[in-house]
Amino acid sequence: MKQILRNPLLLFGIAFLVFLLFFAIFVPGIRTNQLRPPGAVHFDAVVDRIGRQYEPPQWPAKPLGTDESARDVLARLAQGARVSLLVGFVVQVLSVLTGMLVGVLGTFSPMWVRLPLLRLTDAMFAFPDILLAILIVGTFAGAGLGIIPVIVALGITAWPSVARLTVTQIATVRDREYVIAAKAAGASTPYLVTRHILPQVFPLVLAVSMVDMASTVLAESTLSFIGIGIQPPNPSWGNMISDVRQADITSNIPQLAAPCLMLTLTIFALNFVGDGVLAALDPKRGA
Repeated sequence: MKQILRNPLLLFGIAFLVFLLFFAIFVPGIRTNQLRPPGAVHFDAVVDRIGRQYEPPQWPAKPLGTDESARDVLARLAQGARVSLLVGFVVQVLSVLTGMLVGVLGTFSPMWVRLPLLRLTDAMFAFPDILLAILIVGTFAGAGLGIIPVIVALGITAWPSVARLTVTQIATVRDREYVIAAKAAGASTPYLVTRHILPQVFPLVLAVSMVDMASTVLAESTLSFIGIGIQPPNPSWGNMISDVRQADITSNIPQLAAPCLMLTLTIFALNFVGDGVLAALDPKRGA
């Protein structure tokens, strides 16, 4: 705890991520209630018009103005945060589960299982992640699956690094005295893995996944920016930036700056938290 309090970047990262979570959960609903026209039955500030195209910021009615379709930028920014957090979290859960499973099987399984898994992991590193993600998302384009192809594509590209980390960490843990003693006492391999090895490996994998989540958020925004990720009218920070870029950027600075700033701060915060947790787990790293 003292090490956390002495790390201002870690504290900033935690504070910003907590703010982002509340911002994503509550702001879209609050903005919808504030902007709902009298008597309107179906209204959503994220996708419905609230005024004229590219209105400048007006406090407190429209703090960030409107976009190219006269929609509330603040509500769409918060909805984009939902997308980024959802994609980042789900992709990291899938990658951690898949990567740790492959790592365990690649260490303790028979040779005919271990070698193909490790060669597949190596082959995944040989192919650029973003190009593979574009290929997978493009394959499902037009299928009407929404956010699922993005999650699947990024999940497929994310697990190899977790698998390699798991293999490396298992190799250092399985030779420790308490593991050797448990094995000598007759403990089975599943027991050793679940009770002695994975509890030592998982915290480090979890910390690294926080850093990897920053890359996932950036990758999702990149796919949306080039038009094959989150599809309109659903907002993503990437397609919000792209929409302003296609208009007159110099005349719509607030609409461009808002998603760029949120994306940048989110990536920094995730990296700060991941690095801070890694430093806490490994004092030599933080030295």
